[in-house]
Amino acid sequence: MSSRARSRIAGVISVFGELLITAGVLLGLFVVYSLWWTNVLADREASRQSERMRDGWAEGGAGGPGALDTKDGIGFLHVPAMGDDEVLVKKGTEPKDLNDGIAGYYTKPIKSALPWNAKGNFTLAAHRDGHGAKFHNIHKIKEGDPIVFETRDTWYVYKVYETLPETSKYNVNVLKPVPEQSGKTEAGRYITLTTCTPVFTSNYRYIVWGELVREVKVDRDRTKPAELR
Repeated sequence: MSSRARSRIAGVISVFGELLITAGVLLGLFVVYSLWWTNVLADREASRQSERMRDGWAEGGAGGPGALDTKDGIGFLHVPAMGDDEVLVKKGTEPKDLNDGIAGYYTKPIKSALPWNAKGNFTLAAHRDGHGAKFHNIHKIKEGDPIVFETRDTWYVYKVYETLPETSKYNVNVLKPVPEQSGKTEAGRYITLTTCTPVFTSNYRYIVWGELVREVKVDRDRTKPAELR
């Protein structure tokens, strides 16, 4: 092979290598954007919306029981096993709803009950990675752990009774008023948390079920129930 031919081959290899490096850098930037920057943006937006919600409560505005579809949301989810962050809960589980770093309650395919309803299943979804990743640590929730939902007037305290680490994303039966595969056979006041699994994929769903054990009226100081202290 002539020196000219070798030089051409070396040039092609060099260009190809540079293209691979560039592609790798671009891919890395995309990963940073997807898994870090979207969290930053979502947390900022969630914080802004949460402040607006609490300001409304302080002023006696909309929110809490009876204001089911308010623009600001219906309350805050507290799950100590997942961390100290409170999660604003609003209507809807479409990506455009959850991308603001909140949890949403289902309106379809099975409409969610609300905590103050006499019977039913309060069903929620949130992202597990990116866009706030509010349910990132859902795998840390164990049987017996508390889940607390805070409204303007009431703390609703649930106790986890079952988890389902993996099920089809098409399995809507877990959202039924008496959720299938949870072990319950009679109507009650349940809560269901859902998110994608494994982490960084959306192939399956991770499910956590809880049952209401008590209600605590909010006092003037908004004293947290014992489960959150």
